[in-house]
Amino acid sequence: MPRGERQNPISGADAATFGDSFRATRALTEALVRPLSDADASLQSMEDASPAKWHLAHTTWFWETFLLRDYAPGHRLWREDWPFLFNSYYEAEGARMARGQRGILSRPTLTEVLEWRAAVNDAMTLLLDDPALSGLIALGVAHEQQHIELLLTDIKHALFQNPLGPAMWDGAAPSAAPTAAMGWHHHPGGIALVGHEGDGFAFDNEGPRHRVLIEPFALVDRLVTNREWDGFIADGGYRDARLWLSDGWGWVQAQGIAAPLYWRDDQHFTHQGWQPRDANAPVSHISYYEADAFATWAGHRLPTEFEWETIAASHDPAAGNQLDGATPPLPQGGQNLFGDCWQFTRSAYLPYPGFRIAEGVVGEYNGKFMSGQVVLRGASCATVRGHSRASYRNFFYPQQRWQFTGLRLAKDV
Repeated sequence: MPRGERQNPISGADAATFGDSFRATRALTEALVRPLSDADASLQSMEDASPAKWHLAHTTWFWETFLLRDYAPGHRLWREDWPFLFNSYYEAEGARMARGQRGILSRPTLTEVLEWRAAVNDAMTLLLDDPALSGLIALGVAHEQQHIELLLTDIKHALFQNPLGPAMWDGAAPSAAPTAAMGWHHHPGGIALVGHEGDGFAFDNEGPRHRVLIEPFALVDRLVTNREWDGFIADGGYRDARLWLSDGWGWVQAQGIAAPLYWRDDQHFTHQGWQPRDANAPVSHISYYEADAFATWAGHRLPTEFEWETIAASHDPAAGNQLDGATPPLPQGGQNLFGDCWQFTRSAYLPYPGFRIAEGVVGEYNGKFMSGQVVLRGASCATVRGHSRASYRNFFYPQQRWQFTGLRLAKDV
């Protein structure tokens, strides 16, 4: 998008609504980091993860780069050399720091980043009521909400590396809801319409809306639990090559995988430190390979993303265990289709028929990642409530599991 040219890449975005969302989202990001020291916020535990301080800065860079720089008369960058530090993957924005080196940034300090955030928040006030910018504001809010989830999962992974198992929040984790008997959502099959349609916000990868043929199937009405996963382990699930995709079996062997991430004996690591593992809670922090192997062991399969969406279309995307404030995220269970854990599907992350990459820099947001990844649906306990919807497509590589990822079984009928 050329500088100075006002476009609304998101249809139907309401300026007043997204002005409120902007303020609430920015405040939530900052509330979540209050328990962290500067040292905590600077940790980078692996290349897939980023320091909490970097998330605070990158989301601020996004607002300054894609809105204030072009649309706020007289706006000057807070620091001319910071875009190099906090650009993520936008080739059109020029050179940037290597992703794996974000953890070496002892400067700027956490305090300096928070000062920058405050200045950008003030500057954005002049733009929030401009209807011509509502689409970009909606995109920026959704972008920061995504980084809220990443911030939570990245700091969890970083604190997990510490042998002391430090807690980000004090207190005991609450008990999960009792596990309900497994029930099924049945669908007769047929021609279904999938993908986003309407005036509300959606990412470009959620459309265009199109038809798909679905054979009769059923989807379980709850997520797989820790108790059920214990049964998989006890039955030798991680030692039986017959259950695994070839790449998955190679990954298990090479990495010595024998349980979900963050498991240790009868405990698991949480934002509240090491806690007793609740058998009734949904299993989380598993890879696509593990989810597929469990489904095979259970005599079922993973759903396709379109099967999942046809069931989800009649469910409330704001229901279930999702993030409502600065509280520790933890899967709790229940029979909601949304919340607790992102759910693996067996679908590759590919463009829909008729998909076109958006013009300008915002076109780099999703389209160029449509290779080698798998689609997850739903929302997790670290997803800001209201962020997700039935058409929402999350995506990760099949070996990744530091996010709150789980599974829901499906079967042919």
